[in-house]
Amino acid sequence: MLSKLTKWQVNMYNELERLKELHLAEQLGRLHRLWRTAADVELIPLGLTHPRWTALWKLLRLGDDVSQKVLADALEIELPSLMRTLGQLEAQGYIKRRCCENDKRARIVSLTPQGIDILKQIETRIMQIRAELLNGISSQELSEFERVISLISDNAMAKLDPSADPFGEK
Repeated sequence: MLSKLTKWQVNMYNELERLKELHLAEQLGRLHRLWRTAADVELIPLGLTHPRWTALWKLLRLGDDVSQKVLADALEIELPSLMRTLGQLEAQGYIKRRCCENDKRARIVSLTPQGIDILKQIETRIMQIRAELLNGISSQELSEFERVISLISDNAMAKLDPSADPFGEK
């Protein structure tokens, strides 16, 4: 009976450890959703939904004059999903699209002066939200958290495909 109990205890311990790991993943997912929602709420008065402001933000990070396909890949979405958002941003005057000189099938996206202006407002608001969300966390704690998150991301990438980062983050 003792050997069965010990085996059962080992199994229960392993199961509890697995649940703790799931709990961490759930917490990380929840943190992401809460942070995104806090940012979205702050940017709604600017007339920007999550897809719109993230497309503008990513376009800024990628540099001006990128193809719609490159932007979709960087946002980790399918090109058809991006098309509506780009149409809305174009209607708001924040971007312009033109045919690629080398490949007439491709369309190039660039920021307009109004797009650059709205990005300045986005940055101000996003940095304010960041400061509020990180309130009470020391720079040392934040650095350690970033290190751990990076390590988990690296481990996940190695597990999925050690030869490539599909998100172009590194």
